[in-house]
Amino acid sequence: MEHLDLIRDIASWVLFLVGGAMVVIGAVGLVRFPDFFTRLHAAGVTDTAGAELIIIGMMLQSPSWLQVAKLGFIGVFLLLTSPVATHALAHAAWMTGFKPMQGTDLRYDGDGK
Repeated sequence: MEHLDLIRDIASWVLFLVGGAMVVIGAVGLVRFPDFFTRLHAAGVTDTAGAELIIIGMMLQSPSWLQVAKLGFIGVFLLLTSPVATHALAHAAWMTGFKPMQGTDLRYDGDGK
């Protein structure tokens, strides 16, 4: 029984670390990417995947099936709503005339901007 607890602890911590790293990478993408649409992509993808991995890690550590079910419902809710919200933001920006960077806008000029 102790071996199963150790395996569950290791698996959950791996999920916590990978999910947390994805969230941090997404935060760095929000700061470093050049325009709204690439920043939105960084936030949307890492928010969905990182949060799901963290929730699965919490499910492995939950002491009761009721808590696992609640976390499962939260995970499904995030899995369905986060991409929809990201798409809605991108679509609203596009419809108001906000266009992604193209061509020479993407050229790096060496000044760090």
